[in-house]
Amino acid sequence: MGVNYLNFKKMSFKNNFKCIICGTDTDVGKTLISSFLVRGLQSFYWKPIQSGTETETDSQTIHRLSGVKKEKILSEAYIFNKPVSPHWAAEIDGKEIEINLLNLPPIDSSLVIETAGGLMVPITRNFLQIEQIKKWNLPVIIVCKSSLGTLNHTLLTIEALKKRDIKILGLIINGKKHLDNPRTLKEFSKLPIIAEFPRLSNVDKNNLDRLWKELNIEKNLVSIIN
Repeated sequence: MGVNYLNFKKMSFKNNFKCIICGTDTDVGKTLISSFLVRGLQSFYWKPIQSGTETETDSQTIHRLSGVKKEKILSEAYIFNKPVSPHWAAEIDGKEIEINLLNLPPIDSSLVIETAGGLMVPITRNFLQIEQIKKWNLPVIIVCKSSLGTLNHTLLTIEALKKRDIKILGLIINGKKHLDNPRTLKEFSKLPIIAEFPRLSNVDKNNLDRLWKELNIEKNLVSIIN
């Protein structure tokens, strides 16, 4: 009975898990970690605002790396040409972001939402991304780098979320293993480290699947939520 109950909990978790992926800085690996979670959970994915279309969009990257069905990659509310802050990207393209178009999609399944940039990025001239995160009312997973500078950036990110009573599930530390930063972040933040995601020379489905098992992601998330 115990095994069946555990299996039920895992199945229920995978079917209902929803979170927001936030980064502490530019290029910390939000899209990589989003791909990792989307593949492991076989979840839906939504990037509400895409700024920059010179190469592939984040949604296209997620589809390529995660291998989920195309219908699980939800359409962006806005796509802008320049890789700059959404408020300015919209102005450059002669568009205006309407906040009511950023409401949560009616998905009755697991969902990973990836933000555009960090918490304090302006979505409009009078509305910050962290305000939208508060409106969504979903828990946040913070993606931070492992290297120099992460302590300040990550602790400031945590402070901003806690100040607004936004639930934080934990941290995913991305990059070459650091001997002290994970311990220091855990001690000061009192938050769990969901995973230390290593630097990969080859990002493909096989490596993502291998790390999902090696890092016990599903077990870690279930234990945090319960």
